[in-house]
Amino acid sequence: MKYLFCILITAFAFTASRAQRIAELTVHTNGSMPGTDIPVSINLDGITLLPETAITLVEVKNGKRLPVACQIENKGRRTLYWIIHRDDPKTSKRVFELVKGTPRETAPSVQVTKETGALVISAGQKKLLQYNYKTHYPPAGADTAFKRSGFIHPLWTPHGQALTRINPPDHYHHYGLWNPWTKVLFEGETVDFWNLKDKKGTVRFADFVSLEQGAVYGGYQVLHQHVVFKKDGSEKIAINELQSVRIYQPSAFQDYYLADVTIQLNCAAGSPVVLQEYRYGGLGWRATADWNKHNSEMLTSEGNTRKDADGSKARWVIVQGSLGQDYGGAVMMSYPVNYNYPEPLRIWPENIMPDGDVYANFSPTKDMDWTLEPGHDYVLKYRFLVFNGKFDQKKAEAAWQYFAHPPEISVKQ
Repeated sequence: MKYLFCILITAFAFTASRAQRIAELTVHTNGSMPGTDIPVSINLDGITLLPETAITLVEVKNGKRLPVACQIENKGRRTLYWIIHRDDPKTSKRVFELVKGTPRETAPSVQVTKETGALVISAGQKKLLQYNYKTHYPPAGADTAFKRSGFIHPLWTPHGQALTRINPPDHYHHYGLWNPWTKVLFEGETVDFWNLKDKKGTVRFADFVSLEQGAVYGGYQVLHQHVVFKKDGSEKIAINELQSVRIYQPSAFQDYYLADVTIQLNCAAGSPVVLQEYRYGGLGWRATADWNKHNSEMLTSEGNTRKDADGSKARWVIVQGSLGQDYGGAVMMSYPVNYNYPEPLRIWPENIMPDGDVYANFSPTKDMDWTLEPGHDYVLKYRFLVFNGKFDQKKAEAAWQYFAHPPEISVKQ
């Protein structure tokens, strides 16, 4: 498969005499960069109808035109993506130009590869995330009702440590990063897609929708089916879930990367579905077995720690801890239009498990029902900032601000 990326052929400068400018794009960063690079995007169709094969992107800086890697998504409309690098954190704007030019064909910077039963997203030689589409069975001796497909594990740090865990002996139904619902009213019956041992329902990988890889991001879209096990032995699909995962190209000089998870739900059977109030449900993270109550920590956007975060509401939560001789973790971020935002948290208190195992969950139905009506789509958006080292409140808040409120881009043609 051939991927065309907007990488300018010229190494350092691109003069007006050698290319025709299509538009000037000014990104307003408000002079406060978050300590991380920022993905930005713009509707390309609103600027030019030239084909992707005739467009390149440069940054105008100190009198030079510097090549910028970019990527074009074409899903109903064309969207141009690129990354604002944190090389000048105090500037209030960055100026780019779209110019006519032939992009160079090159291997993608973020790759998506299919392995046996799994997709792996990597950058260079670093594996970052694995999505498991093949049905995984629990350890020998455990009830096979605990089998599951359609989950993320491992989620790796930039240094290669796994931040997720599956099938722990205390909760065989925990699957790394996964998205079932616990108490669901469907056609007069209460269904549990989370606690698989109850044999009332499950969530399955159904099909691939798209795979993408390129100079700026790599990712996938998959269809999950939330399946009800009927009392007569038949099955019925209650919810279709379109799950989209995208990882942005990590900076070569930073120990972090960004992973966006978008969950789109709709009713599959023409019947409404009520996600009923329950203390957990939705996107859950069962963290690495390396962490316990002594060597890990949490901090939410509202200043709560693991001692008092459970049941609180938050825009983001830092989950981090020791990883052998290293340290790392992730900032989980919730998008402002998510249901019941700021979202309630299900955080395992320190003493709920003997060793203080770590579990974190944005659970929008923790304190209220959510009714899904036929003919409508319902979307939840999250971002994970995965890192090595330590993160603090200031950096997490700044990163969330750019997730929730991307920089404005003005266009001059």
